[in-house]
Amino acid sequence: MSPVEPNHIYQYSLVNALMAGVSESGITTTQLLTKGNLGLGTFVRMDGELLLLDDKVYQLQSHGKIREAAAHDQIPYAVCTQFVPEHTLSVNLAHKDAVDRVLQDVNPDAENLFMAYRITGTFSHARCRTVKGQEYAGQPLAELGQSQFVAEYKDVEGTVVGFRSPRAWQGFFVAGEHLHFISDDRTFGGHVLELTAEQEVKFEVATVADVHIELPRTKTFNAAKMETDDMGLKSVEG
Repeated sequence: MSPVEPNHIYQYSLVNALMAGVSESGITTTQLLTKGNLGLGTFVRMDGELLLLDDKVYQLQSHGKIREAAAHDQIPYAVCTQFVPEHTLSVNLAHKDAVDRVLQDVNPDAENLFMAYRITGTFSHARCRTVKGQEYAGQPLAELGQSQFVAEYKDVEGTVVGFRSPRAWQGFFVAGEHLHFISDDRTFGGHVLELTAEQEVKFEVATVADVHIELPRTKTFNAAKMETDDMGLKSVEG
């Protein structure tokens, strides 16, 4: 197998598929690990959040619990990259929106490109959610978001993995910021809704212009009625 190109995005399936409730099968953890070293996603039946970091895949489960994914676990949606930082900064983050401002400062000419980043350090405040998984086959992500588990963390050491996607790609990706957090001790985390770092944290960034999307070949995927629900995505993704 040829080596994975650095800072190329690989994605399996579409966010619109999750919005349509398509999550019954996917690629395995082992397959995802061949595509990159930094990523986000979810698991079969949208049971929790996925975080790929340092060649390990973690399942951020409801109520903040974490397990390391097994090799055979299936992943119906994921986005990842072989992350090689192009810029490394020390920054403070007054709130989650400050992440986008840092990215804008790093590369003001990347509005229609993708950006991948990793933030490590002590976060004074992180508000994270995890979805509990589908209660019935085909349950859409927007409906799951209405009963998501949300937790507040104070003065926590950990890592944020994130991607910024152009607005034109909404529905393929999550347009704008998409961030997941995991604690250094790997005991809690989730999809980031709010984020503050009063102390300086390490912010590593790479701009991405190459994207490969692999679509499922399943009957469920091809029978799904997909459309981009901008308001629904904004609501569930925070």
